[in-house]
Amino acid sequence: MSVIAWDGTTLAADKRASIGSLIRTTTKIFRVRDCLAAYAGDADGGEEMLAWFRDGAVPSSFPPSQRDKDAWAGLLVIGPDKSIRKWERSPYPLTFHDEQFAIGSGRDFALAAMYLGKTASQAVEVACVFDSGCGNGVDAIALE
Repeated sequence: MSVIAWDGTTLAADKRASIGSLIRTTTKIFRVRDCLAAYAGDADGGEEMLAWFRDGAVPSSFPPSQRDKDAWAGLLVIGPDKSIRKWERSPYPLTFHDEQFAIGSGRDFALAAMYLGKTASQAVEVACVFDSGCGNGVDAIALE
């Protein structure tokens, strides 16, 4: 449960973490070398994917827990050239060629908001209104 939005300039994410019925606040977006990275899904899997990416994203060291079809995290990486790559349950990323992109349970609301001219941060705010899995504020990082 998350919303991560990319508007072509800025990557933004909500800050909600759910532990059973307990709601906490966390950070889901990071600068890794010259890229922006964010995860959605199980936070422990997201942190594992983030560490794997920081360590060079070597296919042979892909986290085995990511192969679980019911419990995994998606890792979104925006390259310095604005390329969009998303890792799911494989060490080989999906590549997208869209100017705007979003992942997580609030993605549809965020994409609609960006289509209507909102920034990534504003799109995350909109998604937080409509998706109960999103909330607790917004983090944003601009691609430099």
